[in-house]
Amino acid sequence: MGKIIAIANQKGGVGKTTTSVNLAASLGVLEKKVLLIDADPQANATSGLGLDVESIEKGTYQILEHTIKPEEAILETSAPNVHIIPAHIDLVAIEIELVDKEQREYMLKKAIEGLKSQYDYILIDCAPSLGLLTLNALTSADSVIIPIQCEYFALEGLGKLLNTIKSVQKIHNSNLDIEGLLLTMYDSRLRLSNQVVEEVQKHFSEMVFKTIIQRNTRLSEAPSYGESIINYDASSKGASNYLSLAHEIIKKNS
Repeated sequence: MGKIIAIANQKGGVGKTTTSVNLAASLGVLEKKVLLIDADPQANATSGLGLDVESIEKGTYQILEHTIKPEEAILETSAPNVHIIPAHIDLVAIEIELVDKEQREYMLKKAIEGLKSQYDYILIDCAPSLGLLTLNALTSADSVIIPIQCEYFALEGLGKLLNTIKSVQKIHNSNLDIEGLLLTMYDSRLRLSNQVVEEVQKHFSEMVFKTIIQRNTRLSEAPSYGESIINYDASSKGASNYLSLAHEIIKKNS
């Protein structure tokens, strides 16, 4: 039975999509079957794996609307063993459209429940907000990875996110776990980066992944070529960081 992991943080620019794409690719290379669900209207995970966003006709939007079966939206990607349910800008409208629906927080859960048996891991790339889309992702997930960038306001907003997770656990999904906090954009030369690492490890000890994602030029270049870091430059620091994270997650869940 597969595990559903949401990758969430309402702050933008913390490395959610980078993590979703490259963790998916790393798990794929380690011979796990992976489905990545792009639940962000910006559709960066979709384009980051080489798909043309403009030509997407079936994706997360149609699944949440329940107008198609999720299987109809699944596409292959440039990464081995990785499939994707893509997103399109039309996903912006879903928050408004779901507002009046009954059980609106469970739309994604209902749609993807049947896919769990077909994959080892289902990763959900969440939008940078705590709106209905993210709520749907957290309600359908078994656990959540929270990327935190090693920068000045890193912990700002983390309390809010943890409170949201608590209320999801209380109301919608009592089985939701925190898979781990992932430190991203780490630069060992900066005192601030090191302070953030220390602070996060001090406050959240066991919850923090041992793997730290370092700042890496190759990592930021890869999406513009529609490739994961594994495809783009397997020998880069970024690739070894994400492979290490994938190993850590597999070990934790075995």
